[in-house]
Amino acid sequence: MTIPIKNKEGIARMREACAIAATVLDKLKPLVRPGITTQDLEEAGRDWIARLGARSACYGYRGSNRPYPAHTCISVNEEVVHGIPSFRRVLHDGDVVSLDIVVWHNGYVGDNAFTMPVGAVDPTVLKLLRVTREALDLGIREAVVGNRIGDISATIQRYVEGHGFSVVRDMVGHGVGTSMHEPPEIPNFGRKGTGEKIKPGMTLAIEPMVNLGGHRTKILSDGWTCVTADGSPSAHFEHTVLTTENGPEILTVPLAQIPGSVS
Repeated sequence: MTIPIKNKEGIARMREACAIAATVLDKLKPLVRPGITTQDLEEAGRDWIARLGARSACYGYRGSNRPYPAHTCISVNEEVVHGIPSFRRVLHDGDVVSLDIVVWHNGYVGDNAFTMPVGAVDPTVLKLLRVTREALDLGIREAVVGNRIGDISATIQRYVEGHGFSVVRDMVGHGVGTSMHEPPEIPNFGRKGTGEKIKPGMTLAIEPMVNLGGHRTKILSDGWTCVTADGSPSAHFEHTVLTTENGPEILTVPLAQIPGSVS
């Protein structure tokens, strides 16, 4: 397995793609509320991707027998990832919704996700969201030159399971760059000191997917939507990270937060 190493130009383009993906995600967050449909969020995401000069890396993606039909992945409650937006899916008070935005720009891909509460949410589910986001932060800290991919995986698993939740095993993080999925795979479970050695110039999509109940999942008849097998809520957080000699750098930062940028 050869893990692509980005050169200076590739890193610059990755920064641009990731900033756009993060900006679109940032624009969608304030729209999440009871009464809105996942298709409303999809259309807002589609429009922002176009407005920022990019295109969706999800739309038409052929990871199964049929192309993915939307520009964003919006997953609600028991939907882990790859939820297909619909006017029939109305958000209600107490739901949680994962917004997953992946864009192409100038030959490179930016990928990020965030799970939000809708209105007043059960405290246990809020804890699920908090622990998943903290697991992402801890996993990113392990993306250090000289470490191994298993150090990221083991850290996420230990933290999640230490709080009584389960990490999804059927879906994993991954490298990202000129395509949406590059080597290496980055499971959210594993053993420290295993896997590929981390080198400068890797761009990694680290993305804990965590269930309130058991870790098992299944795919719905649409061929895409991954749900928890036991119907329990799930949370998903993701950043694209650049590995450098000075430590990991999160690339999925909204344009408004980048000095000198215009959003």
